[in-house]
Amino acid sequence: MTTATHAPSTPAHPTLNRPNMVSVGTVVWLSSELMFFAGLFAMYFTLRSTTGGLWAEETAKLNFPFALVNTLILVSSSFSCQMGVFAAENLQPRRTGRRFQFSRWGMTEWFLLTFVLGAIFVSGQSTEYAMLTSEHVTLNANAYGSAFYMTTGFHGLHVIGGLIAFLLIIGRAYAAKKFGHFEATSAIVTSYYWHFVDVVWIGLFLVIYVLK
Repeated sequence: MTTATHAPSTPAHPTLNRPNMVSVGTVVWLSSELMFFAGLFAMYFTLRSTTGGLWAEETAKLNFPFALVNTLILVSSSFSCQMGVFAAENLQPRRTGRRFQFSRWGMTEWFLLTFVLGAIFVSGQSTEYAMLTSEHVTLNANAYGSAFYMTTGFHGLHVIGGLIAFLLIIGRAYAAKKFGHFEATSAIVTSYYWHFVDVVWIGLFLVIYVLK
């Protein structure tokens, strides 16, 4: 009598660990956005190099302490956004403890806080625009006004776009019968965008308010 031996079965095609295509697409799109803002930075530096006296006069009207506080608010929103990502990765859409028990917050609570901080930043930027307008710094006043409002204005529009995305992600989390990897992936790629917007603003803040 002979005993038959069987080799362990192996799959016909090896499994490949492919990157998430949504994440890859988001990164590629953000790369194009980076080129867009690089063009705005180039415009700003070019105009400043040709009108140095005007720049010295107009930048003196900037309220640095106000802009610094507004910047810190936006930067802090990146931390709350990332906490929401951690909760999404754990498939925890909502809090599991008391309202102010931050360690038990879910993705929606952290993203709501991020939305509030982002909205405060946009409100602060609008207030700064009103203050500068009263100082006769307007979009069509001179080269500085055009450069200032175009760079900060386009960034502000990107922030508003991020705020809308947070509302959509929060709404999807409440509408989904079961919070799964699809919803978590949407939250993660939204955080990519928000971190990108924050980093761009740090660059703008340094260029406009620090390197006067």
